[in-house]
Amino acid sequence: MTTDTSRTHTGRPDDEPPLFGPGSQFHAFFDDPRWALAIIRATVLEAAHPQIGAALADNSTFVAHPWRRLRNTLLSMRRMYSGDPAVREREAARLNRLHARMSGEDSRGRPYDAMDRATRAWVVATLFESAVTMCRLSGQPLDQDTMERMYAEYRAYLAALDGDAGELPESLQDFWGYFDRVVEDELENTEAARIILYRLFDHLPAPALLDGAPTLWAAGRAVVGPLLGAITVASLPEPYRRRAGLPEMPGTETLMRGAYLAAGLTRFLPRGWLDAENIIELLTLSPGGDDPRARTATALRDRMKRASALLRLISPLGGAHGPGPVPGSAHEGRRPAEEFFHQVLDQTGDGHLDWPDLAAMARELSTRLDLEEPAESRLYDAFAAWWRELQDALDTDGDGRVSAAEYSAAVPSLAGPALIRVAEVLFDATDKDGNGTIDADEYRALFRTAFHRDPATTDSAYGRSAFVGDFVSFMSGGRTSSPYDPLFTDA
Repeated sequence: MTTDTSRTHTGRPDDEPPLFGPGSQFHAFFDDPRWALAIIRATVLEAAHPQIGAALADNSTFVAHPWRRLRNTLLSMRRMYSGDPAVREREAARLNRLHARMSGEDSRGRPYDAMDRATRAWVVATLFESAVTMCRLSGQPLDQDTMERMYAEYRAYLAALDGDAGELPESLQDFWGYFDRVVEDELENTEAARIILYRLFDHLPAPALLDGAPTLWAAGRAVVGPLLGAITVASLPEPYRRRAGLPEMPGTETLMRGAYLAAGLTRFLPRGWLDAENIIELLTLSPGGDDPRARTATALRDRMKRASALLRLISPLGGAHGPGPVPGSAHEGRRPAEEFFHQVLDQTGDGHLDWPDLAAMARELSTRLDLEEPAESRLYDAFAAWWRELQDALDTDGDGRVSAAEYSAAVPSLAGPALIRVAEVLFDATDKDGNGTIDADEYRALFRTAFHRDPATTDSAYGRSAFVGDFVSFMSGGRTSSPYDPLFTDA
């Protein structure tokens, strides 16, 4: 990709803000709490597009692993709006490889392709329009010049992906007609949109920080979830709400505007007090990890547990599950096959194991290790071979996917050659310097924590045979593991 839409290559005057990097409108909005509302709205508008909705329903992990998906999305956006063209080009290439692997048919037999240029343009359009809308709803509407600059940034974002931004109108004035036309003629009440509005918030898993307080989390989710759903519905374009038959309860318009106004008041906080990445990292930080912030997380988690216990005494809530095994505790060991199936293997959360679940694993590992071609392709190919092996061994009813019952019946005889090959390829991808061992820095890149090794039986490096043995044991034996569980179970 050679397109460079940075300020120095567009003929823009030197005194105008750049399209990328510090000083851009994107950077001004990135840590804005209003995005917490606007990004949900934009995601619903994306999911309402039939092609995007089908791709999300078939391939995305946003239901089972929403916090991980959010963290990776923030990381990708940071890279795409970097001031360094090389960083943008590298991330654009990664996103294009990711999307090129997503195609198929929806429930009505209509084809979808994540590389369709018009569809990708709609994703960018929803982000821009939702940014404009969040400012308007919070009582801080953008002036025309600011909107023009911001629209240029989003067109530049699309150009970085597709080579040009031709699928979006050149002028902001023409954009509004384009947006209204898509809303009127193309959006549907898709399954993915319904999941985001009505299922995601009701079943949103707790982030790592609150994993030890299921009762407190369930109570908060029971209140906040429906409110977020109502606020999002009320903020959607009226033509879409009407066509999709989305109910709008009395008072939700006032509630929605109040939520945006309240979020907008954060502009009075000192600059730097709110950092989206730090907040997400803190929420997803394992209290048992070696990160210095883990001490704070542990203290917060202990307080959450006490509050949860008090709440349980006052108002017991049914259906709340207790925390999983604590790493390093006496409870760490083998877990039921069905639990392993749902926590680790079923990445998309649809109740079955099929190729999109294993592709999601490969995608997460590639993101963690920041792989380029051909290492990324080798990892995907290894997971694809493992899927074929699992399908041959476990798909007893021939429906092309594996149910929890089929998986449970076959455990523990799953450590075949293809899984071993996955472990070997993953080891090679992690071993960046190719010296045959994984050192501390390479280990942290994969596991996001320091060595969890027994110094009495191992040295300071992680060898190939030990790594392959541990990975295969985890993936085939259903054992809890301090380092390996977070690879695939992080919410």
